[in-house]
Amino acid sequence: MADLTGHDLVKVFPDGTRALDGVSFTARPSRVLTLLGPSGCGKSTLLRVIAGLERATSGTLRFGEAPFDELPPGRREVGFVFQNYALYPHLTIADNLGLALEVRRVPRGERERRVRETAEMLGIAPLLGRRPAQLSGGQQQRVALGRALVRRPRFYLLDEPLSNLDALLREGMRAELKSLFGRVESAVIYVTHDQAEAMSLSHEVAVMRAGRILQCAPPLALYARPADLFVATFVGSPRMTVWRGRRDGSMLHTEGAALATPAGLGGGDQLDVGIRPEDVEVSDRPLPGGWQATLEVSEPLGARTLLTLRIGGATARAMAEPREWPARPWVRWPADRLHWFDASGRRLDPGGPGGSGNR
Repeated sequence: MADLTGHDLVKVFPDGTRALDGVSFTARPSRVLTLLGPSGCGKSTLLRVIAGLERATSGTLRFGEAPFDELPPGRREVGFVFQNYALYPHLTIADNLGLALEVRRVPRGERERRVRETAEMLGIAPLLGRRPAQLSGGQQQRVALGRALVRRPRFYLLDEPLSNLDALLREGMRAELKSLFGRVESAVIYVTHDQAEAMSLSHEVAVMRAGRILQCAPPLALYARPADLFVATFVGSPRMTVWRGRRDGSMLHTEGAALATPAGLGGGDQLDVGIRPEDVEVSDRPLPGGWQATLEVSEPLGARTLLTLRIGGATARAMAEPREWPARPWVRWPADRLHWFDASGRRLDPGGPGGSGNR
């Protein structure tokens, strides 16, 4: 198996909409690359360009060293799984799985063997004689996945395959997908707006916005060092708290508090500073170097409680112990857990080149 690479892909529709704006990526065998972003960011358009259902306005696609752009969709050997399961209602599950092989004139014995192997891998072997209407949503999703798997394509494209499932079933299917992806040799490109899916399933996550990839990194690296303010606030639940302030010497004055800026931090006079809720320490007793806050909302979540707090004129959120909290708790956070961004939203790192930070 070879890498699938896209370089500087642009897609402009006839009405002038720029759906892709210079997208580059690499999808590697036996690894999952997830395209994560809000609706309208271009992630599904990118899948359609890869599959050959849309033609890029400019840019290149390659599979290994071979150009991929001119191949018609039927010769790209793509396993595509849509949000809509698109099963044939009049066919049995076995026939749904085997139809693509029959069209490709795969011998009957080989076809039946591959259908059986795929069904056993997905846990749907007992359902092969049924029709789609007799299956649950989760079972239908497995069949849709099986139709892609049975073909043994060069790579798999999955466009929000779990979005039609309820929350409990979606959680279970995430675990099944992760196990399944660990057994396939082809590259997987997965599209979702659900960060839980992206973080749990992926080797790399590419965060998209307005037709661009803002950052592509392993999930934990993406979470720990977001490249810009959009990535920082889009990835993570509950969302990062962000305060805007103006710098005066070595201090940043925000509506919430005055914070010392790290030595060597560039970025100009206006900065944004962020802190993730799990990095906020909460106590009912005074904390040295902390602030006394006003508790506005307490949301018990089981193992933890999400607190919405007022600090000065700003709001912050904290993940705290699951108990009753006083109306005026104390809060603080380690300085090294703060995330700094310049006025354009770019991440700033103390001591970065020129003091201006790194992407």
